[in-house]
Amino acid sequence: MPASPEEGRPSGGPYEWLQRGLALLAGGEAAAAATLLSRAHAEEPGSTGVLEALARAQYDSGDVAAAADSFDRLARARPADDYAHFGLGLSLSRLGRFGQAAEHLAMAHAMRPDRPEYADRLRQVRATLAARQTPGSP
Repeated sequence: MPASPEEGRPSGGPYEWLQRGLALLAGGEAAAAATLLSRAHAEEPGSTGVLEALARAQYDSGDVAAAADSFDRLARARPADDYAHFGLGLSLSRLGRFGQAAEHLAMAHAMRPDRPEYADRLRQVRATLAARQTPGSP
C-alpha cells in the first residue's frame, strides 16, 4: 500500500512548527530545529520570521553553507535588518569569505553600533584580512 502524503509530516501547521522549532533551538537541539523549520519554511516561504529561525538553526547545527544562503535571502528580504547582516557576515567568515563577511558585519555594526558582538566580530574579520595581506602570510 503506498504511503500517504501525510506520513512523516509533523502534527500541526507552520506556526506550531515554528514554535516547536524555536523551543528546540533554545534547548540546544539545533539539528532537530532545522529539520522542523525547513518544513515550516517550505509551507510558508514568504515568512521572514521562519527564515530567520531556520538560518539560526542551520548555523547552530553546523550547516554554515545553508545558513549563509538563508541569511543572504533574509538580508535581501529585509535589507535594514541588522541581525540578518550579522548572521550572514558570521556565516561567510566561517566559510573563509572574509571580504564579503566584512561588508555585512560593517553594515550590521553601522546599523547597531551599540551591539559589542557586532564590533568584535568585525574587528576579528578585518584583522584576518589584514594578516592575509601581510607579506609572508599564508
